[in-house]
Amino acid sequence: MTTKPALSKTTKAWIFYDWANSVYPLIISSAIFPVFYESITQKELAGRIQLGSFNFYNTEFYSYVVALSYLVVAIISPVLSGLADVGGHRKTFLKLFCYLGAFSSAALSLFNTQHVLLSMSALLLASIGFWGSLVFYNAYLPEIAAPEDQDRISARGFAMGYLGSSILLLTILIVCVFLKWVPIRFAFLGVGAWWLSFAQVTFRYLPPGKQHSAYRNTKQMRFKSSFLELKKVWGLIRLKPLLYKYLTAYFMFNMGVQTVMIMAVPFAAKAIQWSSDQEKQSSLVVSILLIQFLGIAGSFLSSRISKSLGNVLCLLVLISAWLLLCIGVWQWVYTPLSFYITASVVGFLMGGTQALARSTYSKMLPDSEDHTSFFSFFDVSEKIGLVIGTSSFGIIEGLTGGIRNSVLSVTLAFCLGLWLLFRVYRQSFKLSS
Repeated sequence: MTTKPALSKTTKAWIFYDWANSVYPLIISSAIFPVFYESITQKELAGRIQLGSFNFYNTEFYSYVVALSYLVVAIISPVLSGLADVGGHRKTFLKLFCYLGAFSSAALSLFNTQHVLLSMSALLLASIGFWGSLVFYNAYLPEIAAPEDQDRISARGFAMGYLGSSILLLTILIVCVFLKWVPIRFAFLGVGAWWLSFAQVTFRYLPPGKQHSAYRNTKQMRFKSSFLELKKVWGLIRLKPLLYKYLTAYFMFNMGVQTVMIMAVPFAAKAIQWSSDQEKQSSLVVSILLIQFLGIAGSFLSSRISKSLGNVLCLLVLISAWLLLCIGVWQWVYTPLSFYITASVVGFLMGGTQALARSTYSKMLPDSEDHTSFFSFFDVSEKIGLVIGTSSFGIIEGLTGGIRNSVLSVTLAFCLGLWLLFRVYRQSFKLSS
């Protein structure tokens, strides 16, 4: 019986950032803020956001703000990724985005419907901080772990994130909902404090990051166009047919996964037949907790299964399940019970898909000292997909007047992702034969 090698202090520090920052996607993106936002804008603004001559549904406007944050990250991350390798400043940029996200999350506690644009600016900046930090965080993985360990370490990171964020969410529920010691908006202060404090463990032990040898001791990297650097990375990816096909597949299926994660609560708040506002709020939070804990199981189980089936075949099974789930939601999910069942499946699929998708890309990368640029390209493609996914979700609701119809855009993303991923599997099968 073989024993797994002990994790180094650096690897544990890397994993711990998932523990620190995962409170943002759980509490701000999923469990608390979307319910708070939908409830307060429905009560005080009749569910409509008026900006000049434009009038939006509250959830439609929410999707546009999130999409804009992804667009900003897609534009600025190539520039910052290029600069990060000069002098090995990757950790510096990781810190900057972490602080931006944490303080902006805390600022959401001041949300005011009389200044809704200013209030939503805090959400915009928090999202930029979270996703911007992941560019530099993910780029550490191939440097701190051997290829054979990356699935396990990636899954460990996601599992720690699910666990840590669930602990904070449970604390918020006890303090703000059950005991009612403080208003629910104070939960956003807790997110900022948790993220900022626990990230210090990561910052203490992670190295600055490798310096790009091609630009060492020169200022060329500071002034060259970072988008030309992305073009160079794209050229290298095109020379690796398997990597190229995987990235196009990832673009589509991740668009679906992330859109589901971001818009699931706004969808459920409107599309499910709740008996009361109290049932709606409590049920949505419970369902998010269910997703979190099943996500832990999903991330570890998928890591184990991938050792037998291989990463790509395991992802094929997961994306097929996502596709069937979306069809089922659009057609049949109307009651709280059916939503609970859906949330359980989402949690299991989400944990497995995220962990495998990240480590699969990492293992396909060519030998290079410049992992930040490759993960920057990975991140830019991901964010462009998210801009399309979340904005499409909002546009369809705005045009049709029904948020349920927006599920069709997610279904299409999974359908295309499945087809493109099958092309990856077919080529990888030929290469292994």
